[in-house]
Amino acid sequence: MTDQERWTAVDTYFTELLVPPDPALEAALAASAAAGLPPMQVSPSQGKLLMLLARLHGARRILEIGTLGGYSTIWLARALPEGGRVVTLEADPRYAEVARANVARAGLSDVVEVRVGPALATLAGLDGPFDFVFIDADKANNPPYLEWSLKLSRPGSVIVADNVVRRGEVVDPASANPSVQGIRRFTELLAADPRVTATAIQTVGEKGYDGFALALVT
Repeated sequence: MTDQERWTAVDTYFTELLVPPDPALEAALAASAAAGLPPMQVSPSQGKLLMLLARLHGARRILEIGTLGGYSTIWLARALPEGGRVVTLEADPRYAEVARANVARAGLSDVVEVRVGPALATLAGLDGPFDFVFIDADKANNPPYLEWSLKLSRPGSVIVADNVVRRGEVVDPASANPSVQGIRRFTELLAADPRVTATAIQTVGEKGYDGFALALVT
């Protein structure tokens, strides 16, 4: 058994026990695949982790940077208390159309707003503060996404960024990969910014070898 096969098997074990079958989420994955969207969404266990983090935090206003097909959006929206709202940003109009349909099928259209356009443009039109921010878009732009997340946050807000390990490539300062360099700069900014306290954790699973960064706005 390869490392990847073992990681996937372990993910499957925990998912089958702790993440029950969910028709809306399964339909979102199927619709996204049928529409040809890249299979880059979080795994079921990661989606539930996001939901639990947002719920534990009591987040009422959630910002998601990078919608794709709305799979993680559904998880985040399910964390909301009554009166809560998710604003999710997607650059690709076709992806946004799939996401809106998936969110509607899940019965969450009344609490989710999908905004279309490059995130660095749509972020400028948002009003904060948000209680919880999930960054999962083009990694080369993670540094400005962090700055906008901080502008749109408050003391006590939580910022989570996905895919920060890049199969371990993040340790290579000479990498020519813009995503790796974006993550490295993002992490350096987290380390230097007195407005946050942050950590990062490596993960393995069906999505391979990667990780999350987690920051608390102080």
